[in-house]
Amino acid sequence: MEVLPTLRRSLIVALALLLTACPRSSRIPSGGTTGEDVPTGDPFPKKPAIEVRKDASADAALAQARQTAQATPDKKRAAEAYLSVRKAYPATTAGQDALYQAGVLFFESKDYVNARKSFNELLFENPLYTQAEDAKRKLALSAMEVGAYRDAYQTLSSLAERAEGAEKEQLLRDAARAAEGAGLYGQSLTMAVEEAGQAKTQAERDAAVARVEALVEGRADFVDIARVADGLSPSNPAWPVLTFKLARVYYHLREWNRLEETLNRFLAEAPGSPFAPQARELLARATRRVEAKPRTVGVLLPMTGRYQPIGEAVLRGIQLGLEGSDIELVVKDTQGDVNKTGQAMEQLAFDDGAIAVLGPVLAEDSKRAALVAEELQVPLLTMTRQDGVTDLGAYVFRNMLTNAAQANAVADYAINVKGYKKFALLYPNIPYGVELANEFWDQVVDQGGVVRGAERYSHDQTTFTQEAKKLVGRYYLEDRGDYVEGVRDLQGENLDAFRRRKALEKVKSNVEPIIDFEAIFMPDDWRRVSLVAPALAVEDIVTNACDPRDLERIRKTTGKKELKTVTLFGANQWSSPKGRSGLPELIERGGKFVTCSVYVDGFFVDSQRPATRNFVRKYRESYKQETGKDPGLLEAIGYDSGRMLRQLVEKKEGAPRTRAQMRESLANLKDFDGATGRTSFNDKREAVKQLFLLSIDNKGVTEINVDKEREKAASATGGSGS
Repeated sequence: MEVLPTLRRSLIVALALLLTACPRSSRIPSGGTTGEDVPTGDPFPKKPAIEVRKDASADAALAQARQTAQATPDKKRAAEAYLSVRKAYPATTAGQDALYQAGVLFFESKDYVNARKSFNELLFENPLYTQAEDAKRKLALSAMEVGAYRDAYQTLSSLAERAEGAEKEQLLRDAARAAEGAGLYGQSLTMAVEEAGQAKTQAERDAAVARVEALVEGRADFVDIARVADGLSPSNPAWPVLTFKLARVYYHLREWNRLEETLNRFLAEAPGSPFAPQARELLARATRRVEAKPRTVGVLLPMTGRYQPIGEAVLRGIQLGLEGSDIELVVKDTQGDVNKTGQAMEQLAFDDGAIAVLGPVLAEDSKRAALVAEELQVPLLTMTRQDGVTDLGAYVFRNMLTNAAQANAVADYAINVKGYKKFALLYPNIPYGVELANEFWDQVVDQGGVVRGAERYSHDQTTFTQEAKKLVGRYYLEDRGDYVEGVRDLQGENLDAFRRRKALEKVKSNVEPIIDFEAIFMPDDWRRVSLVAPALAVEDIVTNACDPRDLERIRKTTGKKELKTVTLFGANQWSSPKGRSGLPELIERGGKFVTCSVYVDGFFVDSQRPATRNFVRKYRESYKQETGKDPGLLEAIGYDSGRMLRQLVEKKEGAPRTRAQMRESLANLKDFDGATGRTSFNDKREAVKQLFLLSIDNKGVTEINVDKEREKAASATGGSGS
């Protein structure tokens, strides 16, 4: 089985994900670190390090020590008797015999530290000692007992190479235990598989196979498993365990050809294996991945948990869009959980045969679903604001209002329709505000405009005097020449403290605001906008430029014939519920300071666009009594997304029969007339549509007919517009 080339190609992409599901021990045993740098060869010299000699006195002392040891029940004390001989006659054969006997007694008394010390010293001096093999065996077992697993593995595997029969089998078992203790799971797996192949009894085979299974399920990695499995005969009792594990790895790596090849061989060679039922199901599941049901659509939404209201809103829209259709809708509850989202996506692909999937909405859920959709090549039409989600694969589409789309729509209208070129930014220091401010700034520069000032504030701020002063140059007065000159003039006057303070206040109030911008972009929530707008008026930033009567009052109050007016622009969070007066709460709270402003949204319930009006009417008939509310952006996006798939599935000719065909059909969808606008997908599979630009006056919010205003602007300038 040629698996190693596949490893090199696949591991870079997915081995990290696989290994997190099969954690390995982080224990570092004494004697070295875990890894594949296993020492090889005999650790002992081939020739004696000390030339020993026969000595009669030493022999007599050894005989006396032997008698003492036999008469002493305490083996440690007996060992000390031998060590006294070793100390007195170190360079003699009797001294080495005494060292060996001391090691044996320490080993038998489970004093493994001193046993290691004795055997190591003996074998270093004389690796050709007559009892060297036994000393090495006991040395290795002692090392294993004190946690020096690498030393034990090195010695035991070396001994096993020269042994035969039952002795070899026992040495291999011990070496496998040592390798496992050292974290050398590849070596341990190799020995366990060899042990399974050499087992004489069923009990021995079962024990060896159980060890193999334990290693492949939680310790040995993919490389080790593939290496051991490569060329292994199916007659080895461990072959089914290794081969089925390889199949499961191929499944996680999405190596479909290798998976099917491995499972087919497994079922041919081991049809009676306990893993055979799972193998058949896995093979059937892999086969079903390309078998789509043309009229089955999956849905991934949080239908329980803290995000349940979001899921329910989107689902109402989807169901309304598919009303009267015979399309089967399979809804999976993601619970706002990334792992459940991935599992649900797989179920829709493998078990339910969905030809396409709608959702998710939440950012992290959408990223996981997108990765799985691309792996399984299932078209995914997500409804998330998550940046870059369509970059995850050619099967990932998005139909949702994004920050980039809002910034582009506002900048285009302000520059190319209203003719503004100079802007200021006032935004909250939260991701929504920062991202929109940056996007808008980029759009302004790209379209030939300039940003004259930018101020940000805390998300929970309630007063905005400082930010307003900074925008018009009234905060850092020491940098204003007119203020410095006014203060200098006061210094020559003989004024008491009270009059000086009053005079200084007058100088400050006479400092004219520097309003070198024509519009301010404020991407914030409507509640805060209603607080910011009045603060701007305090600093003489006139924002209600569309009300001639109010402008006249301002002229009379200030004595200024020429007023510099500024237009406020906002994003979708300016949309507010209706208050007691029937007007949006933004207008109720912000009053005249927010009139004449313009903001953008992805849906407007009072739009006069035919497709939008039709959706609102149908929604009210179906859900208004149940929910007590009009539809919003989530319901509208769900409705349009459902209808897009419905339009493609119900085509009389050329309806997609496979997921690849559905992907192509979605990619080529143009000018779909939906509740959220006429929609097409661009080359990045992002929905492109004309957003709703909304104007505020004292009577409420109305939609701007951008096309008509663009024509007027073009006529006024004698051009064709842009």
